[in-house]
Amino acid sequence: MTAPTPSLRDLTAASFRIGCLGFGGPAGQIALMHRIFVDEKKWIGEDEYLHALNYCMLLPGPEAQQLATYAGWRLHGVLGGVIAGALFVLPGALIVFGLTWLYATLGTTPIVAALFYGIKAAVIGFILEALWKVGKRALKTVSDVALALLAFLGLFLFALPFPLVIAAAAAIGLARSFAAAPMAGEAPKAAAPEVGKSFATALGWAAVWFAPVISAFVMLGPDHVLTRVGVLFSKLAVVTFGGAYTVLAYLQQQAVEAEGWLTAPQMIDGLGLAETTPGPLVLVNQFVGFMAGWDADGGGLVLAIAAAAMASWCTFAPSFVWIFAGAPFSESLRRSRFAKGILAAITAAVFGIIAKIAVAFGLAVLFPAGGFDPFSALIAVGAAIALIRFKANIVGVVIACALAGLLRLALPGAA
Repeated sequence: MTAPTPSLRDLTAASFRIGCLGFGGPAGQIALMHRIFVDEKKWIGEDEYLHALNYCMLLPGPEAQQLATYAGWRLHGVLGGVIAGALFVLPGALIVFGLTWLYATLGTTPIVAALFYGIKAAVIGFILEALWKVGKRALKTVSDVALALLAFLGLFLFALPFPLVIAAAAAIGLARSFAAAPMAGEAPKAAAPEVGKSFATALGWAAVWFAPVISAFVMLGPDHVLTRVGVLFSKLAVVTFGGAYTVLAYLQQQAVEAEGWLTAPQMIDGLGLAETTPGPLVLVNQFVGFMAGWDADGGGLVLAIAAAAMASWCTFAPSFVWIFAGAPFSESLRRSRFAKGILAAITAAVFGIIAKIAVAFGLAVLFPAGGFDPFSALIAVGAAIALIRFKANIVGVVIACALAGLLRLALPGAA
């Protein structure tokens, strides 16, 4: 049995609590929302929650924030969805902004550099843990392994565009679904939603999403850093299926290699910051936007704030489009074997994408200036063992690795 619909004030308080306590990545955040919305408050039923989660797993972008938006929408319509989705992000975004500002101003001091030396190595452990989790879920057949290998080779050896890799995986998944026999007892199609109403909703929220990007384009031109940040993160919002580490593959390809807004080690630093704060891991996007504005010609704090805000907006605003316009179709998508087949293929490809990130970041961290760093490797292996074998707390692992970086600074011969 579910409790009566909460007041808007109660929903706001619960959403703010989730935003402040949402450590541990998507899995931890999804579990936290289940404990509060389903177990504690009993505002949403178990089946309804799982239904919403299944739908959000089919969407590009941060699934945990989308789930929070979906829950708010179910409880209090569009206003509830906006409140729940925004408060899921806001506490962590404010903390990441403050830490990024400190990083940009103090990142060259020896003590700060030593702390981030340990955090960089910890990030390698986080990526190895993600590989372990995704591999157990995604690599179920020989064709899944082949998809993962092709995705890795396409990105690492041939530098294929990230959207092309995702589109190819989706096409293979659709082809596999057509080739498979219909599932016995497959559920009938759900009632058709109001297509016209959903389309109008999508257009309205898409206009809200793109308004800052269009404004920057008109006022500053297509080559200004604000416009380029908005365009990149808007593209990223529609092609990054499979979680935050999938985002990193495209982000590294574009922000580091194509745009040159920051270096690979700096991006690993940003990921380390995002790992230690509540909220979605893709808050690393805000870090990238800040650094792009900070280091741009004529940049500084004001432009960095604007670019960070643009990156965050274009990362999280699309969730309102997917939820408010797409939720009426969610039952049909959940029942469709074609949607499930596409998601399964993309999930397999995600393993290869994360493997590419592991190799690229591993080379940057473990082989600085071309030479192997055994101390960094030791920290990375220790972090991976703590996370995978002992299920250690993420924040505790980051702190321990940062302290290990300080220890290295104290060793004889340390730079």
